[in-house]
Amino acid sequence: MKLYAINTGYFKLDGGAMFGVVPKSIWNKVNPADENNLCSWALRCLLIEDGDRLVLVDNGNGNKQDAKFFSHYYLHGDDTLDKSLAKYGFHRDDITDVFLTHLHFDHCGGAIVREGDQLVPAFKNATYWSNKEHWDWAVHPNDREKASFLKENISPIQESGQLKFIDVAEFSNNRLGSTPFTENISVRFANGHTQAMMLPQVKYKDRTIVFMADLLPSAGHIPIPYVMAYDMFPLTTLQEKRSFLEEAVENHYILFFEHDPQIECCDLQMTEKGIRPKNYFKLEEVI
Repeated sequence: MKLYAINTGYFKLDGGAMFGVVPKSIWNKVNPADENNLCSWALRCLLIEDGDRLVLVDNGNGNKQDAKFFSHYYLHGDDTLDKSLAKYGFHRDDITDVFLTHLHFDHCGGAIVREGDQLVPAFKNATYWSNKEHWDWAVHPNDREKASFLKENISPIQESGQLKFIDVAEFSNNRLGSTPFTENISVRFANGHTQAMMLPQVKYKDRTIVFMADLLPSAGHIPIPYVMAYDMFPLTTLQEKRSFLEEAVENHYILFFEHDPQIECCDLQMTEKGIRPKNYFKLEEVI
């Protein structure tokens, strides 16, 4: 098995929205805002080469939306999905599985591309994985969240015939449920950010690496109160974070961050202030 960090670029979001109730005087030290109160965030995906399967976890914003849409999110940087795949000798046609943690546009926008007047899968040889609970949540969105669920990102996946669902595990005792995906990959489920978000957990070089998606979008979100205003159920997020972090520090998990603009990975330690990062490092440094 081999793992690769796939950078697809950066975008900007309001710092207050990303850090919720935490005052700007505190979070601005973590990720400084520009003159418009916007912070830069990564669109970092994970590529898992596991036997004869090549699994891509999330796929960034894509580029099919119009200029007005992108004017709100300020895409920047030189990285693209195709360039990052090519860096490791891969092409999008090599992808066998596209794992969608959830269907917010910054996680699945690259799943569909525009070819003339048609919207078609960007990964023509891949199975697209979601789960029915989250899929139904996304195609019948609530008013607060529907701006993140774009029909042009979602409907063409189902119409393509390439969509399959992972079974959602049962939740109990406020802990994140899990279910197997492959021999080396299991799936954790979380409900605080959005309904039935999926986090892949990978056995790799005698370590466990968890792709954090939007449960912990960055290392700066590790302190328990640092919960995004985007989360649908923030108290659920608090419970899920606490439970996960306790498990992660006990079992020496490595956290892989999708949105941290600087930090790819960290491990954890218990401190007098609670659980905090111990070491920061790149995925390629995991031995």
